[in-house]
Amino acid sequence: MDISLPKIHQGKVRDVYQIDDRHLLMVASDRLSAFDVVLPDAIPHKGAILTQLSNFWFQMLAPIIKNHLTHIPVKEVIVGANKDLQMRSVVVKKLKPLPCEAIVRGYIIGSGWKDYQKTGQICGIDLPKGLQQAEQLPEAIFTPSSKAAVGGHDENISFTQLVDLIGQQRAEQVRDVSLQLYKKAQQHAHKNGLIIADTKFEFGLDDDGELHLMDEVFTPDSSRFWDKSHYQIGTSPASFDKQFVRDYLETVQWDKTPPGPNLPTGIINKTAEKYHEAYRRITGIDFNKTE
Repeated sequence: MDISLPKIHQGKVRDVYQIDDRHLLMVASDRLSAFDVVLPDAIPHKGAILTQLSNFWFQMLAPIIKNHLTHIPVKEVIVGANKDLQMRSVVVKKLKPLPCEAIVRGYIIGSGWKDYQKTGQICGIDLPKGLQQAEQLPEAIFTPSSKAAVGGHDENISFTQLVDLIGQQRAEQVRDVSLQLYKKAQQHAHKNGLIIADTKFEFGLDDDGELHLMDEVFTPDSSRFWDKSHYQIGTSPASFDKQFVRDYLETVQWDKTPPGPNLPTGIINKTAEKYHEAYRRITGIDFNKTE
């Protein structure tokens, strides 16, 4: 349905609308991005699953850090909002986003594995010799990146560079909170047969300069989930995230620049199943689009 509010930002997945000076409406679409390119085909119910899964985690993690949720019902802002819009939307506090992404890696995989093979490090952090692909790191590490504009690529940065961006005290706070969030979520995931290999967070500041967790948290778009029962060191474990789509895209002729290729129906359906399963495994209930 049409949203009669001014759109102030369109991200790869989320659209943000201005409600007033203190509140925004954040709407998660069914768009899917891979290699920083928004693909032409949507994944059914993806936006609603991302929103409801994030809300689950925001509630669980609230004792660690405040978040952007206001708990104002969407239907109070959009009169006549249908169930789909209510499921994929949240009314959030208007925060000043920090110009970085906070990435925590608990396992060595993806770009971190490639980095380690070349340098023995991940993002400049020295690691023990002889680690294998997908092996758990001795302890989780914090590897921030710069925040790219839509269509751009996030760039890994050192902790020193993060300090230059946001200051020493704030950088230490973001690092410490990120590691706490990862540890808490990892404990919950393990009890449900999942491993969170890595994840990324976004933070913002309120008018008083207090740090808030924002955007999304521990979703298949922001995290790499593995099935604990199938996990094996030395392989690239199957994941419950869009890595399934990335793996497919590596098999087609595409230079990873816009426009992205169309996805076969089978890939779309399989990806939707991955999102549903991640939701079920984490929350303990099936996703119901009519809740």
